[in-house]
Amino acid sequence: MKLSKTIDHTLLKPFSQRNDIYKLCMEAKEYDFASVCVNPCWVEYAKNLLEGTNVKICTVIGFPLGATFKEVKVQEAKLAADKGCTEVDMVINIGKLKDKEYGYVKEEIKEIVKVVKGKAVVKVIIETCLLTDEEKIKACKLSVEAGAAFVKTSTGFSTGGATIEDVKLMKKAVKDNALVKASTGIKTYGQVKEFIKVGAVRFGTSSGIKILQERMNLDE
Repeated sequence: MKLSKTIDHTLLKPFSQRNDIYKLCMEAKEYDFASVCVNPCWVEYAKNLLEGTNVKICTVIGFPLGATFKEVKVQEAKLAADKGCTEVDMVINIGKLKDKEYGYVKEEIKEIVKVVKGKAVVKVIIETCLLTDEEKIKACKLSVEAGAAFVKTSTGFSTGGATIEDVKLMKKAVKDNALVKASTGIKTYGQVKEFIKVGAVRFGTSSGIKILQERMNLDE
């Protein structure tokens, strides 16, 4: 797979404006990234800008805390898919997981997977920096059982980002039943290479262009 197709070109800042999203989409088109990852209010705009390309539209659900009503997350995912989103990155209810309310956590993911079926794939953000290793493993296994396509490390809005140890642990937990996305703090081609070695196949980053340029410089 092309390196560019492992990158979700990401802009999730709350103060992002139309011009910022336009620039993001034009860059994604030029560099042939896997997707643009934008907040839900920009899904339709991004879809229109990228019509006719193979760049996917990704958005975030229950972001960044994951602590809203389950029904709100499900409806948000449905709206995003209906408006043209093809990938949804949802945040689990972290408190429910830590309280061992595993049925709730699994059902929430399952309902989102069901409501976007045929339109979008689901990536489950488990927010690794807030979990013990045991909780990370459990979150990954619940995500697989609920039918998610990916598990993802981080939102970028908490206390830490992707680590090699976490990605290795997540890959071991999901085996070949789901894919692993590493996000937050990934800024160099060297980091990407190390994450690929331990099982990551997708990266959420705002440094995608820099990463590709580093790779090109090495090839020269």
